[in-house]
Amino acid sequence: MRRCIYAGSFDPPTNGHLWMIKQGSKLFDQLIIAVGTNPEKKYLFTIEERIEMLKEITKDLSNIIVTHFEGKFLVDFAREVNANYILRGIRNIEDYRYEKVLRNINADLAPEIVTVFLMPPRELAEVSSSIVKSLIGFKRWEDVVEKYVPKPVLKKLVEKFYK
Repeated sequence: MRRCIYAGSFDPPTNGHLWMIKQGSKLFDQLIIAVGTNPEKKYLFTIEERIEMLKEITKDLSNIIVTHFEGKFLVDFAREVNANYILRGIRNIEDYRYEKVLRNINADLAPEIVTVFLMPPRELAEVSSSIVKSLIGFKRWEDVVEKYVPKPVLKKLVEKFYK
């Protein structure tokens, strides 16, 4: 079985993330979406909220599992769940440089786990969770952000902002 992990913070999940997930679900027998935590990041949504959003936007994909991990290297988590692939996205040259280093470190730690890179289409290449969060709060932000996130995620963003 070709089992793959697609990991990230997904705070919030974007249309770029969803594109990666859909592509991964076609390429692999099983895709494990692993929500990670980075102690250097401040999160808008809890792990539980991010998992809930990811489950909602992937409910039509039958070979997806959404879970989380923390306090361990991604390759160690991959070994725990018997995944032999890691899926990563590259949007630009900065991502390439960063992902190349991660890929090499992961290969040092677990040479049996292969990193697979995908490049999103042009219209999604500039979309990131950070950009989405930076748009929130301005007049008519909902109209702008709706282009970059799935509808259930926009709903959660609106609920969170107007609480």
